Amino acid sequence: LLRYLKYTLDQYVENDYTVVYFHYGLKSLNKPSLKWLQTAYKEFDRKYGSQIFAIQFSAVFNILLTISFSFPRYKKNLKALYVVHPTNFIKILWNIFKPLISHKFGKKITYLNYLSDLGEHLKSDQLNIPAEVIRHDENLRRKQKGKLPPVVKVPPPRPPLPTQQFGVSLQYIKDKNKGELIPPVMKETVSYLKSKGLQVEGLFRRSASIQTIKDVQKLYNQGKSVNFDDYHDIHIPAVILKTFLRELPQPLLTFECYDHILGITSVESCLRVTRCKQIIQGLPDHNYIVLKYLMCFLHMVS
Repeated sequence: LLRYLKYTLDQYVENDYTVVYFHYGLKSLNKPSLKWLQTAYKEFDRKYGSQIFAIQFSAVFNILLTISFSFPRYKKNLKALYVVHPTNFIKILWNIFKPLISHKFGKKITYLNYLSDLGEHLKSDQLNIPAEVIRHDENLRRKQKGKLPPVVKVPPPRPPLPTQQFGVSLQYIKDKNKGELIPPVMKETVSYLKSKGLQVEGLFRRSASIQTIKDVQKLYNQGKSVNFDDYHDIHIPAVILKTFLRELPQPLLTFECYDHILGITSVESCLRVTRCKQIIQGLPDHNYIVLKYLMCFLHMVS
């Protein structure tokens, strides 16, 4: 288990990563011994050793808690830790240790009572969830059915602002920006990254503060100016560009292209470039222009 944990984490810790911990299934019969945990503490990363050691209360969760105390290499790029089906025991012990753990790391922990809650944060359908965990989740839901769910008032949908940039179509942005084909968010982020980000390694691999990204989105949606120099983080405009593209109701490579793109793998290698050109040339004119603008920039980055 220890070698597996190290091998798995070492593939991801140099970049931003997220951990999902399914607590169900941990029992006294399969819980590692205190000696194993002490060995794990020594082995995880000797050059970051520390005298602090968390007491044993859960196998993998204990390792994660130990990481939060002692190993900058493993916790630096950890963006979120989701604990699914947590017990009250875990919550109590976490509260005990909370004063000893950095506030920044503590904000990364999220408890999720059901698998459906996980879907609000991640694309859970892409996770390999053990069958035992799924059955346990179904049992919990059956028990919950007898209880009345809390009343949640859903606010009526609002029309987008005239200056809205995120979550609206390219056509909407064009109509509200005097016919400009390249959305302001793309133009400003690309311009800034061209001038100050082309030499940055891993420009699009790192993420940024979620709250900062929300603040910048709000400024754009309200039609206010954004000065990326104020944030002192080159990854913020990079994340803003990715977020803008991700939130387009219709992607640049439209939904109609989906099956054609998947089918490229079945095309003979000598014909694939031709097939890709055909797909791109079949895009709506506006999508084609914006995609070309984006790809020219990404070519510079590469």
